[in-house]
Amino acid sequence: MSSTRRLPVYLLIDTSGSMRGEPIESVNVGLRAMQSSLRQNPYAIETVHLSITCFDSLVKDVLPLTALEDVNMPEITCPNSGATLLGEALEHVLGRVRAELRQATPEQKGDWAPLFFVMTDGKPTDTLAYSEAAPRVRAFPFGSVIACAAGPKADPAGLRQLTDHVVSLDTMDSATFTAFFQWVSTTVTSGSMSVGAASSLTLPPPPPEINVAL
Repeated sequence: MSSTRRLPVYLLIDTSGSMRGEPIESVNVGLRAMQSSLRQNPYAIETVHLSITCFDSLVKDVLPLTALEDVNMPEITCPNSGATLLGEALEHVLGRVRAELRQATPEQKGDWAPLFFVMTDGKPTDTLAYSEAAPRVRAFPFGSVIACAAGPKADPAGLRQLTDHVVSLDTMDSATFTAFFQWVSTTVTSGSMSVGAASSLTLPPPPPEINVAL
């Protein structure tokens, strides 16, 4: 039997045209900080598998589900302009999670309930697809779904269709995104240490740069 259970962590990141420039560069800085932080935790190294999907007018996997120690963090880029196909992106990730999640068998241990982080700086342009995908995400047995509304044009209220765990960022600079992804790292680490202890994850308190959307 496989000795370790995986903790799959799926990140879905908005790369629409409005993220171009400093915001997406700041996201890249934050992702590297998150990776570095996770790698300092032995529980995370043993269990965490990371996946990153980006969405604009297209939905693209930039990092397939990969063991933390094997992750080569991609450099995420944005087009000049483009739609925000969040609904399509949610369906895409759900399909991947269903395909990739290991169930327990006599030969292997099943995965822990996956964590799902969604970050967007605007509203979905595929509103019908989003309204259909959001309840499906809610219904799926994730360990936790956390949505981040980044910047002044994001819509925290709309993200509540997806999850009760919605946070917002007032600014989109590297300090703020680094703080967000460090908080993601802390959340994942607490998940990797407490998996199995509870069916849902208790979120660590966010740093000052992150507002819990009420």
